[in-house]
Amino acid sequence: MTEKYTALYDEHKKLRASFTDFGGWQMPLKYSSELAEHHAVRKAAGLFDLSHMGEVWVTGRQAAAFLDFALVGKISAMAVGKAKYSLICNEDGGIIDDLITYRRPAAEDGTDVFLVVPNAGNAAVVAAALQERAAGFDVLVEDASARTSLIAVQGPKAQELLLRLVPAAQHSLVVDLKYYAAVEVPFLVGGAGKELLLARTGYTGEDGFEIFVANDDAPALWQALAAIADDGELTPAGLASRDSLRLEAGMPLYGNELSLQGDPFAAGLGPVVALSKEGDFVGKAALAAKKEAGAGSTSGRRLVGLKGKGRRAGRAHYPVLKDGDTVGEVTSGQPSPTLGYPIAMAYVDVDYSAPGTALDIDLRGKAEPFEVVDLPFYRRAK
Repeated sequence: MTEKYTALYDEHKKLRASFTDFGGWQMPLKYSSELAEHHAVRKAAGLFDLSHMGEVWVTGRQAAAFLDFALVGKISAMAVGKAKYSLICNEDGGIIDDLITYRRPAAEDGTDVFLVVPNAGNAAVVAAALQERAAGFDVLVEDASARTSLIAVQGPKAQELLLRLVPAAQHSLVVDLKYYAAVEVPFLVGGAGKELLLARTGYTGEDGFEIFVANDDAPALWQALAAIADDGELTPAGLASRDSLRLEAGMPLYGNELSLQGDPFAAGLGPVVALSKEGDFVGKAALAAKKEAGAGSTSGRRLVGLKGKGRRAGRAHYPVLKDGDTVGEVTSGQPSPTLGYPIAMAYVDVDYSAPGTALDIDLRGKAEPFEVVDLPFYRRAK
C-alpha cells in the first residue's frame, strides 16, 4: 500500500513527531509525551491534524431522501447548520462505518447540501457505497477527501483561542455555535480573511472545534493557531492521546468497538437507528429483526464500560471472565490518565452487562478484577 501524507506532514516533521500508520496514512502518534498531550487537552487545549478523515459532499434535489435511504438515521429531519451522528450499514445490518453528517445551507438553485464525514480507513469505502446507493436519486455524490484538510482544537481553552483568529464583529458566530452544529467563519490567516467551515464537534470529551480547510491553506492555519497561543495554552497532540481521550469519553472507534460483524444495538447505538422513518433504508429489515430478537438487550453481547479495581489495564482482545468462564472480550483498554485507574470497553454477555457487575479481565493468565460501569468514564464540567 502506498503511504499517504496529509498537507500538514511537514509541520509535524518540524515538531519532531513520531509517526504511525493509520488507515494507510502517516500520522503523528505523539510529539513528545502522550500523557502530557492528554493532560493538555483536559486542562487547556490540544491541536490535532485530522486530515486523514474523509469528506463527501452530497447535493441535489433528493439529497435528504437519499441520505435517509443510505444511512440509518433520519437525516431529512436535520435543520440547516446542524450535525448528526449516524451509521452506514450493509444489508445484513453490519456497520460499515460511523460518521457525522452536516446539513449546510441550500445551493443557489435551492437544492440541498450535506457534508458526510467518514473515518480515515473507511473514507473510500463509504464514498463508494454512497455513490452506488445514489442510483435512482437526483443527487451528486462528490468525494472531496483528497483536497480537504481537517484541523481540530479541543479543550476548555478552545473557544478563547479561536476568537483570537476571528474578527471581533464575527465573534458571535463562534460563541453562539452549539454542540453538533457548524457555520462558515472568517479566519484571519496570512493577513487576510479566509472563510472556513467551523464545526463544534470532537472526539475527546471536551469542548472543541473542527475546522475544514483546503489543503493549500492548511499549513497557514496550523501555523496561525500555534502562533496566537501563549505557552501552555495549545499543545500539538497526536493519535495516542486522541485514543486515550476518546476512551475516557466512551466514544467508539471503528475496528475496535464497531465493525461489519457487530450491530448498532450491541454497541449501544440503538437510538441512532431510525426504524420508524418512512420508506426503506439499507439494512432496515436486518436491523429490525435484530432488535426484535433482543440484540444487545436480552440476547448476545453488549458494549459496556469496565473500571479496574487494581493497577493493571486490559487491552484489546483480552478475554473477560466471570468465575473463570469467558463471557466477553475487551475492545479498548488502558490506564486512564485523567481518572488514575484502568478503564476498558468490552463486549460482554448481556447477563453480565448491568452496572456494578463484578468481572475479571484475563491479563495473560492472571485474572484482574474489574467492575461494569456506565459510559462515559469521564464527563467534562460545564
